[in-house]
Amino acid sequence: MPGNGMGNGMGRGQGIGRSGSGRGRNGGGGFGSGGYCVCAKCGAKVPHARGTKCTEIKCPECGHTMVREELLNSRR
Repeated sequence: MPGNGMGNGMGRGQGIGRSGSGRGRNGGGGFGSGGYCVCAKCGAKVPHARGTKCTEIKCPECGHTMVREELLNSRR
């Protein structure tokens, strides 16, 4: 009988990992469109642009990295 390339007669069974349980930040859900990006340093606020992460935007006032308003509020 030809082998399956797995070696030592091992079959292909279901693993014992936690499949699907790692949902990432914010429980796997984004904050959706709308909302604001806020500077954690000076507090400047700009509207969130869909498809652009707030962390990719620099503050127009001081040049610091922006964060999503909901994240900033949850840390306070």
